[in-house]
Order: sequence, then structure tokens, then C-alpha cells
Amino acid sequence: MQTFSSGFKKAVFLVALFNFAYFWVEYGVAIQIGSVSLFADSIDFLEDTSINMIILLAAGWSLHRRSQVGMGLAAIILIPSLSTLWMAGQKFLTFSTPEPYMLTLTGIGALIVNVSCAFLLVHFRKHTSSLAKAAFLSARNDAFANIAIIASGIVTLSWHSIWPDLIVGMGIFLMNLDAAKAVYVSAKAEKHSNNEVQS
Repeated sequence: MQTFSSGFKKAVFLVALFNFAYFWVEYGVAIQIGSVSLFADSIDFLEDTSINMIILLAAGWSLHRRSQVGMGLAAIILIPSLSTLWMAGQKFLTFSTPEPYMLTLTGIGALIVNVSCAFLLVHFRKHTSSLAKAAFLSARNDAFANIAIIASGIVTLSWHSIWPDLIVGMGIFLMNLDAAKAVYVSAKAEKHSNNEVQS
């Protein structure tokens, strides 16, 4: 049975803590300025908290049980995407542009958090477990999303429009779809490997 090191568990705990703390910051700003991308990213912080806490609980489980959790995580990753679509629909009803300075500064803060999380998990990015892959992919994808959020804030400074924020929100939606697929494929491979060992 493949086991996780104490270093991996410590990194995952810190990542969960950072994500939970910044969720409250980004969610509050998103509601205040009406940003689709920040709203989606804040829910993503909460989702990452859940993923990493589940990883801590499942780290000592068997390969078969971990593969089942990995498949569940693939579904959890889709939650922020659905929230993004809902918020985007609300944006079309109000057609209000988010405040660009707060959008940019909050995106920079989120980037710092996610780069720190990715740095903590980078040593485990090639781990064969779907759980380790879920943790690293979440942090990596979030960092890319934050760069896009910052860019949308800068563009909105000169182009007062809802479109930069909406486009980034849809980009986060697609990235979460890709991450969910990658985790699901890895979990299926673990399940297949476990079945071969048992047969």
C-alpha cells in the first residue's frame, strides 16, 4: 500500500489553512464589487480547503479507498465551475462592471497565496496518487487563474466593461473541468491497478 510522508501531510494541512483564510477575504470583496472571477475563485479556495482536508483524512487509507475518494474529488472540483456559471448569469442581468483596483489587488493577494501553496506541493506533483495530484493541480490552476484575474483588473481600468471579468470567469470554469478530468483519470488508474493486484 502506497503511503504518504509526514512532509506531504504537513504541506497539505498548511495549504488547507491558507485556502480557508483567503476564501473569506476574496468572497467578501467579490460580493462587494460584484466580480464573477473573484466569486468563482473564492469558491475555489473553499473547494481547495475541502479537497486538502479530505486528502489528510484519506492519506492512511488503502489504494482502493483512495481511488474512490479521488473520483469524489473530481466531482468536488466542478462545484466552483457551476458557481461561476450562476454568477455569470447574474452579471448579465445587472451588467455592472467590477471596481478594477479592488479586483486587481485581491487577485494579487490570491496569487501570493496560491503560489505559496504550489511551492509547498511542488515536490509531490509527480506522485502517482490521485490525492496528491488533486492537491497540486488545484494550487497550480488557481495561480494561473489569479494571473488572469489581475490582467482583467488592469484591462478594466482602461476599458470599463464586464467582459474581461466574465471571460476570466469562463476561463476558470474550463480549467476546473480539465483538473476534474485529470484527477478522475488518475483515480481510475489507481482503481485498475488495485484490481490487478487483487486478481
